[in-house]
Amino acid sequence: MAIQRIASKWEKTVILRQNELIRPYIPDTRKYSAEHLGEMLNTYGVVFIKPDCGTYGIGVMSAELWHNELDAGAGHQYKLRHGIQTELFSSLEELHASISSHIGKRLYLIQTGIRMLTFRRSKFDIRALVQKTPLKTWETTGFIGRLAAPQKIITNYRGGGTIMTIESLFAPHLTPRQFTSVYKEMKVLGVRVAAQLARRFPNLKEIGLDLAIDEQHRIWILEVNTLPALFPFKHLTDKEIYKKIRRYAVHYGRLKSKK
Repeated sequence: MAIQRIASKWEKTVILRQNELIRPYIPDTRKYSAEHLGEMLNTYGVVFIKPDCGTYGIGVMSAELWHNELDAGAGHQYKLRHGIQTELFSSLEELHASISSHIGKRLYLIQTGIRMLTFRRSKFDIRALVQKTPLKTWETTGFIGRLAAPQKIITNYRGGGTIMTIESLFAPHLTPRQFTSVYKEMKVLGVRVAAQLARRFPNLKEIGLDLAIDEQHRIWILEVNTLPALFPFKHLTDKEIYKKIRRYAVHYGRLKSKK
């Protein structure tokens, strides 16, 4: 039986919101519109705009209220970033027109921008891998950190991001006790997210859970990928982690057994 994949970010968000234990981890996420753009920028200051169906961070943009510190009388502007390009607009209408030119008729989502922790002035997020075990339970089997390339708004490896251990990325920010607490919370959250999605999609066997940690050390769910890359976990120093990942993936049919 085929492993279940779910393309729509919106569909996954709606399902996860139904669980009261998961809901606090989900940033404000809506279908993109000019009205939602204005409301969310006024409320949060920074938003991300992403395609409902898409991978590798392709098509992701960020928009924010921008104040020119060198010209206090200039009022606020709107900054739009996509790839390594930056545009400034003097009105919300101009910003929306530019975003619409990138979107076309495709469904896009707009999400609260998280003030993520940084490492050497670049932001990072965490990819948690959650898998169905041979005992039919869920387990968060591994974590990798993804450090954004300079000037990039995405951390994805294919977009120039660097794979690092979460211990290295968290070291400047968390004490050992705080790290242990965050680590345990992420592991539990991974299992809850996978179990919640599996209630609707019983053939789900694995997820890649993208998490952001903000400056108050709060955990946020950025996205759930149902076709997660496994190869980045080969880079972890603890080789037993990838051995387990591979063993589980072979069991549910993602990978072939080595003869």
